[in-house]
Amino acid sequence: SIMLNSITDGLLCCLTGKTTNTVGPLDSVESSNGYSFMEVKPGRILRVRHSTPNRPAPEGPEETQPGGPERGTVHCKRKITVYRNGQLVIENLGEAVRSEILHCQNGSGEPNGTVELELPDPAGQTPAQGPATTPGCGTREATAAPGKRRKRKPKKVVNIDCKKQITSCKGTHSDVVLFFIHGVGGSLDIWKEQLDFFTKLGYEVVAPDLAGHGCSSAPQIAAAYTFYALAEDMRAVFKRYAKKRNILIGHSYGVSFCTFLAHEYPDLVHKVIMINGGGPTALEPSLCSIFNMPTCVLHCLSPCLAWSFLKAGFARQGAKEKQLLKEGNAFNVSSFVLRAMMSGQYWPEGDEVYHAELAVPVLLVHGMHDKFVPVEEDQRMAEILLIAFLKVIDEGSHMVMMECPETVNTLLHEFVLWEPETPAGDGQG
Repeated sequence: SIMLNSITDGLLCCLTGKTTNTVGPLDSVESSNGYSFMEVKPGRILRVRHSTPNRPAPEGPEETQPGGPERGTVHCKRKITVYRNGQLVIENLGEAVRSEILHCQNGSGEPNGTVELELPDPAGQTPAQGPATTPGCGTREATAAPGKRRKRKPKKVVNIDCKKQITSCKGTHSDVVLFFIHGVGGSLDIWKEQLDFFTKLGYEVVAPDLAGHGCSSAPQIAAAYTFYALAEDMRAVFKRYAKKRNILIGHSYGVSFCTFLAHEYPDLVHKVIMINGGGPTALEPSLCSIFNMPTCVLHCLSPCLAWSFLKAGFARQGAKEKQLLKEGNAFNVSSFVLRAMMSGQYWPEGDEVYHAELAVPVLLVHGMHDKFVPVEEDQRMAEILLIAFLKVIDEGSHMVMMECPETVNTLLHEFVLWEPETPAGDGQG
């Protein structure tokens, strides 16, 4: 409590006590514990945890690109056709890595325990017959229609043809940064186990509090919490700390900001990890949501909301989970911010085509007991994305990184170190 008050006091100081000679955005000196305050816009200040480990001097060019420039290169070539009836046809024409699924039990994430996931066709409809492709590069289709309808004039055709170099990212690599972005009602504290784990391994990590969350400033206008406003905040944080190879890790709503940044900066984003992020559909607030109630009513309901979140967000509701909820400041936001965040989730551009255009490797992590995001949504995401791996943790729920930190840390670390075994020219997925 004392620590929280001191951080709050520090925030108020940043908000009200700026020195008169400050020019441009506030870029405060980072404190010894790795926390700093960053002014993304005048008066809009985010708390950021930034840890830079002491690294040995790099040994040469092999340090960042082991095995030469061709190692880990994947040729991403796909054709996305959108028809006027909403039908989406995805044809993978180049070498891509197969989507797969892993069930993690008893806290162990064994990399050799992967089994292939064959996704059923939506509504039992016939899949499209694409051109002959290399192994692992089949045609994927959303809401497939019978073959005779395929001749209809397409509304939009997107062609992607690029080479992507996917290398192993070790903690000793000085050009690697890991960004962690939380979701609605959370704070950077929900990532404590992951931030500590990767920092000890020698990684540079960055984790912001979204506006209105944790110790960041909380503007009292709803427009401050639209997807676009928050996305620009994350862009500012990313541009401030990004290096040559950046890995984005998002949870829940935070996944959307990772997707946005990966789309905006394809040459800087090396890999993306999506934890319980849900399907690739465009964000849109629900009309019948409880969060559409007046702020005063929400305030009265806040104890019930916190209890409901504990029930829905965790597989178990014991003393450990209650303590995690408290430590992670989860749902410890004002009713106004909560309502504005939920009603501000509008991002029509972020549809299935937007996700299908991503050529960055993605790890999807899903807690099987998640009552907010059904596993089918992450399965759909794995189907739409070009290079995706879906890992399901049987013992986890929505807050899986807090419930099963060892399993999640193992999966994340394996993916950070992963690279394709053969160059794309070999014709192997």
